[in-house]
Amino acid sequence: MSSNDPSSSTGVFGSDENTTIRRNSKRPKYSKFSQQELPACKPILTPKWVISILLLIGVVFIPIGLVSLLASRDVVEIIDRYDVECVPNNSTNDKIGYITNKNQDKTCVRTLRVPKKMEQPIYVYYQLENFYQNHRRYVKSRSDQQLKSASNVADTGSCEPEDFANGKPIVPCGLIAWSLFNDTYTFASNNQELIVNKKGISWKSDRDHKFGKDVFPSNFQSGTLVGGGNLTNVSLSEQEDLIVWMRTAALPTFRKLYGKIERDLMEGEIINVTLQNNYNTYSFDGKKKLVLSTTSWIGGKNDFLGIAYLTVGGLCFFLALTFMIVYLVKPRQLGDPTYLSWNRNPGGN
Repeated sequence: MSSNDPSSSTGVFGSDENTTIRRNSKRPKYSKFSQQELPACKPILTPKWVISILLLIGVVFIPIGLVSLLASRDVVEIIDRYDVECVPNNSTNDKIGYITNKNQDKTCVRTLRVPKKMEQPIYVYYQLENFYQNHRRYVKSRSDQQLKSASNVADTGSCEPEDFANGKPIVPCGLIAWSLFNDTYTFASNNQELIVNKKGISWKSDRDHKFGKDVFPSNFQSGTLVGGGNLTNVSLSEQEDLIVWMRTAALPTFRKLYGKIERDLMEGEIINVTLQNNYNTYSFDGKKKLVLSTTSWIGGKNDFLGIAYLTVGGLCFFLALTFMIVYLVKPRQLGDPTYLSWNRNPGGN
């Protein structure tokens, strides 16, 4: 057929027309990515692979769990609940009246015995129970702008009802600061005072960025209803008890760092604690505990991490052994058509 054949020309024109249609089309340009044709790894989980993976998880997790659990068991803790014992006998039926009576002496002496050698630093915590610092109204009752800069002391934000007193702004304002924990502890051993270092107990980022060096307490705890502790006349960045308290806890039972004892305590050593039982936990059925604790490479005493690793590792090891026994006793050939439902059921279609 010659090149001048009309049918040949028609074919060419048709080809050009199709090309024009494709150019004007809104369909996306073809690519392997858009058509999901890229190379992909599609592993087949054979019994050998499943058993090997489960065995590997068990072999790795079980030693980690044992090491974590042993590290947690090496932590030495002394826990003393004192809120009940420090109420005088004549006030046991009216604990709220006792704790709110400003003329009542709140001094209480507790004796602690060291069960095992405690190497420094020994962390001193106070533990509160049934105290919901995560309540939405409580968490919002603060002004971060006021805490940060002296130029914003009048910015009380969401601090109501602890925003103004006697016509002046409260610094720091809000319910969190107002309810500051105010029990105090003094430690002595062999008639010698144990110094509690209260420097560096808060987060450095909080001291440097959230609490201003030019912001000083003002008009604090001067309202009709007094909450927790008072503050000294130094900048908020130096009020580390306040900084620790202002970092609210997520759970109703929590510990907050009070200070550090920087000397070793020997096994059997008697520690005399003179405390001021000032903080009112009786009105909401709360509990107060004094905690002395050492630390390990995983932190404080916490058996959960080790138990979790042991549980997962043991479960994987058990499943690996189970699958191995099943595979050896009754092996199944991969891709065997006899396992298809229509082959196993004679009446199937």
